[in-house]
Amino acid sequence: MNAGIIGLGRCIPNRVVTNADLEKMMDTSDEWIRTRTGIEERRIASDEHNSSHLAFEAAKNAIANAGISADQIGLILVATVTPDRPFPSVACMIQDQLGAHNAAAMDLSAACAGFMYGLVTAKQFIESNTYDYVLVVGVEKLSKITNWEDRNTAVLFGDGACAAVMGKVSENLGILSFELGADGSGGKHLFQNDAGHIEMNGREVFKFAVRQMGESALNVIEKAGYNKEDVDFLIPHQANIRIMESARQRLGLPEEKMSTAIKKYGNTSSASIGNALIEELEAGKIHDGDLLVLVGFGGGLTWGAVAMRWGK
Repeated sequence: MNAGIIGLGRCIPNRVVTNADLEKMMDTSDEWIRTRTGIEERRIASDEHNSSHLAFEAAKNAIANAGISADQIGLILVATVTPDRPFPSVACMIQDQLGAHNAAAMDLSAACAGFMYGLVTAKQFIESNTYDYVLVVGVEKLSKITNWEDRNTAVLFGDGACAAVMGKVSENLGILSFELGADGSGGKHLFQNDAGHIEMNGREVFKFAVRQMGESALNVIEKAGYNKEDVDFLIPHQANIRIMESARQRLGLPEEKMSTAIKKYGNTSSASIGNALIEELEAGKIHDGDLLVLVGFGGGLTWGAVAMRWGK
């Protein structure tokens, strides 16, 4: 049997920061941000809430949605580049809060591709019968490492968390194929600098992402034994609408078959793909049996994609 998602949850901070709000803080405009990124607003966590707080709420919701108890979870994987502190891991922190006393726990660091790395790692443990259930969380509090005086990066990022409970699903459902990759030579184009802030060479990251998103999406479709015409919905990493559009066009999908949650949430790094998936499920755009492609890229440079047949 394949491994698939049997429960989802998220935690979105209440505070909304619009492009108009940013206009008051820096030399930018709503029109400049929207046309270049597709972002209209983003959510920012309060000072008293850190990554572990967001992760716990998302995980709690996912466990409830899966209809299992926390003590049934065998492993907790948290994808993040903004942990509360270097150690203990966010995974260990929420293991205690959730009461998941039988679970091993560790954090993964693959930036915006982290959720994909988490899903694929969980798949191996489930299909090898090591664990019945694996909890995968993507969480970021990017606001704490954003330089709010750098208009090239400050307009892009938001905070949030998503969580997925992975378990065995019916034949022909779940994750059908995957691709993970990295190019460490490109790490210099997107990194956390010595001041602790996100630093990005936008032009180089854009070129990499446009090429890799489309290629990885096509690769996992082929590995799964399908053609691009078979894809029902695309969930790309919500980084930049122009990058996302390039992937959609490579697959030949109409606009309504790609998630554009970026409008409301901006780039939430490892939380982005899971949050977009939940957004489209709640909107009724994804149905049981649909063939989905989830694809992301991030600092490292890293990338990951899965072809998934939705359902339990």
